[in-house]
Amino acid sequence: MEYKTGKITVRYSETDQMQFVHHSNYLKYFELARLEWLTSMGVSYAEMEQQGILMPVVSGSLAYKAPLYYGDEFEVIVKLKNLPKATLEFEYVIVNQKDEIICIGSTVLAFLSPNTKRPMRCPKFLLEKFS
Repeated sequence: MEYKTGKITVRYSETDQMQFVHHSNYLKYFELARLEWLTSMGVSYAEMEQQGILMPVVSGSLAYKAPLYYGDEFEVIVKLKNLPKATLEFEYVIVNQKDEIICIGSTVLAFLSPNTKRPMRCPKFLLEKFS
């Protein structure tokens, strides 16, 4: 199961002195794609937190293949690696307007109880969305 964002344009504030998109922004692009995907499935991150479901990122990795520059357009493809259990594992590919791979990466999010801060199983309603 995967999702592809619409076109996103690199803003000037996302670039560094070398005129590349600063490396820290790629995790933000991953998050943007992940939240957009959840929203498109009718899942509200804010409502999940109100229901006592926390989903912090516990691991992330990136590999840069080519830079993005101010004004470039790109899309993020996000894919759920496995059906969720106590964690959600996502893989990402960022491609530019020329369909060149810019960055690949992954994140792992854990389901945590807000009271104990201990892992918990994926909520049934979310598991059904990904099934």
